[in-house]
Formats: sequence, structure tokens, C-alpha cells
Amino acid sequence: MQTDEKAAAPSALARHRVTIVAVAAVLFYLGFVQYLWGWRQILGQWNEIGYGPAVLASALLVSTYFARTYRLYDYFPAETKGRFVELFHVAQVHNLLNIMLPFRSGETSFPLLMRSEFGVPLLHGTSALLVMRLLDLHALLAAGGLGLVAASGNRALAGAVWLAFLLSPLLAYQLKAPVLALAKRRLTGKLLRITEGLEDGLPSSTLGLVRAWGMTVLNWGVKVLVLAWVLGLMGVGPIAAAFGGALGGELSSVLPVHAPAGVGTYPAGIVAGAVSLGASTARPAMDILGRASVNLHLILIISALLGTLLSVALSTLDRLRRGG
Repeated sequence: MQTDEKAAAPSALARHRVTIVAVAAVLFYLGFVQYLWGWRQILGQWNEIGYGPAVLASALLVSTYFARTYRLYDYFPAETKGRFVELFHVAQVHNLLNIMLPFRSGETSFPLLMRSEFGVPLLHGTSALLVMRLLDLHALLAAGGLGLVAASGNRALAGAVWLAFLLSPLLAYQLKAPVLALAKRRLTGKLLRITEGLEDGLPSSTLGLVRAWGMTVLNWGVKVLVLAWVLGLMGVGPIAAAFGGALGGELSSVLPVHAPAGVGTYPAGIVAGAVSLGASTARPAMDILGRASVNLHLILIISALLGTLLSVALSTLDRLRRGG
């Protein structure tokens, strides 16, 4: 019997295969960057523009985590009332897992953490996450669209189209009741359950949506502006290309093929986004863009780690204040 159990137990290699793949991917990426440019040359870009912008960019990126947490605080008012610091810690753990784990597997931590820490039902947490991710995608595209408006020959028309797109979730919410009612009559099985889950995750009022939408736009607006600014400082141009790079990197992070810690995929998204919106493909320009994409990725990882450390510090101080 004991022999059978040992035979049935997975090997150490099988148990840790995800970790092994992740470590291998990171090591390969580090070696690849060293082969192409050398890490000394990569980090040397900061000597050219100064470390002040890096500190400011990191601080602004960390500040967006408070906007994300407030969105959650407002989304689950009954469960999180008076526990903002604890919620901030949960949000940072989820964010870090989302960045570090491959294939978006870190997303599963959110409903589990919300259930264990705040008693939010698993279905409600999952459906709310889905709705917030749809808002994130919309706001991310809207923030990236600022680059298109800036580069447009007819800024008035481009701005009007951009504004209409920006406000579209508010219009769509007004159609919620009839659209969901029609969907429930027409759909069955899994599609019906998905529709009901989506309804469960929507804010209960227009004012609730406006608050969630506003925090989402603030978060992504600041983030994309900061990322585009850093790319511009590092020589990526024109301005539309800098916005395209910021948008491309962030879009790569929501794809199922997201690599562990985004190594390779995030910088590749930056390069693809920048080139698609006007960055030069000449060798010198591509060299600058490639090095800038690696540095931008480093800032994001550092900011996520700083946000997590800050949440731990705040949680510790909060416990001490409460006498625990």
C-alpha cells in the first residue's frame, strides 16, 4: 500500500514544474538581454536622463494602487468598511501575483483572497473582477487613444471620437436592464450562467458605476501617461509611438500568453505598440526602443514590489495602532 502511494505521488519535478519553467524563462530573458545590449548599457539609460524621473515615475505608479484599492473599497462597501489598509494589502498581493505568475493565473487569487479576508462570496468576487477587467480594458484603450488624438491632423474630430468612446460605459449601463433581460430569455446553459454572473458583478446603481469608472480612468490615465512620459525621456518618438508603446505593454499583460513576470512579452508588447503607432524601424531607433522597453518593464516590477512592501508596512502599523 505504501509502495502504491509512493508510485502515485507526483515527482518533485512534476510538483514544481511551473516554478522551474518560470525560473528558466527569467534566466533565459536575462541572458538574452545581456547578449543583445548588456545590462550595463541598459541601466546606463538612467544615467542619461537622471534617476529623478525614475523615482518620480515609481512614486506615481505606486499612487495608482490607491486608486485601484478605493475602487474595490467602494465596490464592496459592506464587506470592507473601515478596513482600507487590509484591502490595500490584498490588492497588492493580487497585483504582485498577477505580474509574477504566468498565463494570468494570478487572477484566481482575487476572489479567493476576498472570500478569505472579507467574506465576499466566490461568485460575486469573480463576477466583479470580470466587470472591473472590462472597465480596465476600456480605460486602457482610452488612455492609449490620447496618443492618437495628439498625433491626429484633425484634433477636434479625433478628440470628439475619443470623448464618445471614453463615455461609452455610462451609455452602455443605461441599456443594462433591457439587454440583460433579452439575454436571459435567449440564452441557456453556460452562456446564461456567464450572463447572470456578469449581472451580479455590475454596480447596483449608475452612481456606483460612475465612481468605479472614474477610479478606473484615473488609474489607467495616470499609468499610461507616466509610461509614455518615461518612454519619451528615453528617446522613443513621436509622441503617438510613446503612447503606443505604453498601451502595447499593458495590453500584453492581459493576454493569456503573459510570461512569468512579463519577461519578454511585456517589452515585446511595448515595441510592437510603438512601431504600430509610428516609431522608426531603423536600427538605431529600434535599439533605443528595445533598451527603453526593458527599463520600463523594470520600473513596473519595482513599483509592484514597492507597493507590496508599502502595504505590509501599513498593515503592520495598523495592527500596532489597534493594539494587535
